[in-house]
Amino acid sequence: MRVSEYKPLLFTTTVRNPQRFKALLCIFVKFNGQLLTNDLATTIVSELIRYGLYRPNKQSKKIKEKWGTTSQGDFSECILTDEEVKYIFDNNPQDHKEAGFAKGYPSRFATFFYFAKELGFVYYQPNERIEFSTIGKKIASIFSIKTKNGKISVTKQHPEYEQQAFLQAMAKSQRSNPFVRVLNDNIPLVLLLETIKKLNDAPEFNSVGISRKELALLIFWKDNDSEAIYQRIKKLRKDHGYNPSDEIIVDICTREILPNFKKFKPKSIISEYPDEFIRKMRLTGLISLRGAGRFIDINHNEDKRVKYIIDNYSTYQKYDTERAYFDYMAQIDNNLFSISSVVVDATRSEKLLQKWIDTYDWNNIKSELRILSKRNKLSKDNILRFLPKSVRLEFLTTLAIKSKRPNVRVIPNYPCDDEGLPTSTANGIGDRGDIECFEGSNAILIEVTMAEGRIQTVMEIWPIDRHLEAFQTKYKQDSQCIFIAPTIFKDSEQQVEFVKTKSKRIIRPFRIDDFVSYLETENPLFIT
Repeated sequence: MRVSEYKPLLFTTTVRNPQRFKALLCIFVKFNGQLLTNDLATTIVSELIRYGLYRPNKQSKKIKEKWGTTSQGDFSECILTDEEVKYIFDNNPQDHKEAGFAKGYPSRFATFFYFAKELGFVYYQPNERIEFSTIGKKIASIFSIKTKNGKISVTKQHPEYEQQAFLQAMAKSQRSNPFVRVLNDNIPLVLLLETIKKLNDAPEFNSVGISRKELALLIFWKDNDSEAIYQRIKKLRKDHGYNPSDEIIVDICTREILPNFKKFKPKSIISEYPDEFIRKMRLTGLISLRGAGRFIDINHNEDKRVKYIIDNYSTYQKYDTERAYFDYMAQIDNNLFSISSVVVDATRSEKLLQKWIDTYDWNNIKSELRILSKRNKLSKDNILRFLPKSVRLEFLTTLAIKSKRPNVRVIPNYPCDDEGLPTSTANGIGDRGDIECFEGSNAILIEVTMAEGRIQTVMEIWPIDRHLEAFQTKYKQDSQCIFIAPTIFKDSEQQVEFVKTKSKRIIRPFRIDDFVSYLETENPLFIT
């Protein structure tokens, strides 16, 4: 048995991005209640491959074509046949072994879902029945998936469940739990919130939260003593200000906090670990980025929820077995979800929007939008790179319109933090669209998506038609919709024409690059 030791926090899993869980779990949930054997584990992986959610490297030409219109981690446009799944299995042997599972694809299954088990979403053991928790079932129901004639149809039903699930999971998630068995003993989210509150309450500081560099100390920290880490950061600021050198941070982490652990690459301590930590914590909706991304602070729209978490989860019971810990994680804290957030109204939203236009000039906005138009290009911006691509597209599109059409009233429907940064995409509840614009007496609904290929047509066009109908009914103005995506699939264009003929509602599709170019003209948003 592995000897427990102190380690820096790194949520390392095969699924590096927990946002992929909602797709993976909506396939896995089909097997809920079944006895988990090595054969069933292999079958579950085969279904992930069938839907394009797991894409091993060696692929036939036909499989490459089926997977070529969507990105890694997304559903593919076309489902694989049994023969194509077998081709993947035969040509991509897995040299991988996890305890309790046979070497190969059964062990690959275990790595896919281990973190989901640790978070309380689904419990499984070899030769026991698969058991989805209530919160796991909610994540698994975010998507509705149908197949017809070899095509995959995906619709989003409850996008709000994702943030609810990760909020609860991170409020409870203990470092020293039976799944990871490290000696570090704290709840990272609670330690972060308590430390930030102490820093913000100190009169000598500027209430900006904790810096990205200081975050490394928290990631290495051994216990849940927020007062001790607050005092260490206070001394760090006294000695070196708000921007200590990388070497100072590395020395504190590897010589002072964890002097007996293995060597670390400075890049991991300064950049990789903090970046991953920020992404996980932002999934809760409780964290804001300040100072051009240099500082991490509490989202004050969620102060009531933050207080509840600190009051109720700062002290915690520890568990000796995986089953006992899972049962604890799986329990839904309804009080956590019943607390109301501060809703940013349209007037406040517009003021926050202007702040970001002052931060990002048109060339920045244009450059970042064009990054989104290219599937494999990544943002290096210290704030935008922490926004998932779908969220980033809504945000940047909002900025782009307001920047180039300052006289147009622009109201985004995404939920945002106290800085005006979106915490998720617009959820479509009540048939609301993504962004509402008003140009004189005309109303323009803006709908954006990162979806491409046939999935774009199925997931977007019919919901957009509903949203536009509700938009027209609500505002009773001449209305139309602008639809923006990295590429516009030919079936989407045909459906747009069908909607125009059938209901007389106008949807104007734009590729991201084309919309950027359109905004650089003098043409109005609304075209008669």
